[in-house]
Amino acid sequence: MRPLGCFLALMPACDFRTCDPVDAALVSLLPERLSESGLYAGPDELLAEGVIAYTPRFALWSDGADKTRWLSLPVDTVIDTTDPDEWRFPEGTRAWKEFVRDGVRVETRMLEKVGAEDDAWVGVAYVWNDDATDAVATLTEVPDARGTAHDVPAAEACGACHGGRSSFVLGFSAVQLSGAEGYGLEDLAAEGRLSATVAAPTVPGDDLDQEALGYLHANCSHCHNPDRPERDGARCYDPQLPINFSLLAGSPPLDQTPALATARDFLGDADGSVVLHRISTRDNSSMPPLATEEVDPAAVAALTAWIDRL
Repeated sequence: MRPLGCFLALMPACDFRTCDPVDAALVSLLPERLSESGLYAGPDELLAEGVIAYTPRFALWSDGADKTRWLSLPVDTVIDTTDPDEWRFPEGTRAWKEFVRDGVRVETRMLEKVGAEDDAWVGVAYVWNDDATDAVATLTEVPDARGTAHDVPAAEACGACHGGRSSFVLGFSAVQLSGAEGYGLEDLAAEGRLSATVAAPTVPGDDLDQEALGYLHANCSHCHNPDRPERDGARCYDPQLPINFSLLAGSPPLDQTPALATARDFLGDADGSVVLHRISTRDNSSMPPLATEEVDPAAVAALTAWIDRL
């Protein structure tokens, strides 16, 4: 195991909070209002035909906000599941995620694939109006939106996290749809929406192992994985850094899980763990570096117990 100071010395001096400028031409392809985005069938907010409501098994921490997620695939298309860990979605796919903070409906984000290339995605946040009848696309950051502590991100920030996976849609995957509540992997397969059969992954270990590994997968692996697409621009990331917090569709046993191997090399005990230090703080060294201002106490407790047990 490496001491905390040694591990921190391996980290490049980067500003993870700086993102590439948004492509205004791509954002202009998205509708101005959420009501025009294809999510709802009408003003009563019934979901449009073909829109899937889903809940990933392991959720990204968002300062305690309540979140609802949907996805829509174009008619007569399938998800390319040739690589079960990096699904490729068809052009025209749309994904939404709504945030409710302290009972206030704040924003609904949307990602759309606007071309055939893996990175042909564009995203924007729709901020709800005061009477919650519609939401309007907002390109710039909105701190403390609608009188809450929730910050709506700028459109340019979408790729900072989602761009860490070729699939871009982080919560809609074999791992996340296996064992999840509601719509799952078997539903996609039954509807013929997968190009190749994907065996339902299992997360190894006991309840504590699964909670810790699931947290690291949902909150860390979109950046910390060996297959993160290389891209030019302002975002700084060293893909050679030997960190991989991914859970894999192939259901490897616990002792072959990449996150466990990473843990044994770098986590140390709870008092000297760089990972625990970073998720327990909200400063320039905190992780995740974006979209959170509050520490997740349940995750800190689970990871502390898990790391001390390794």
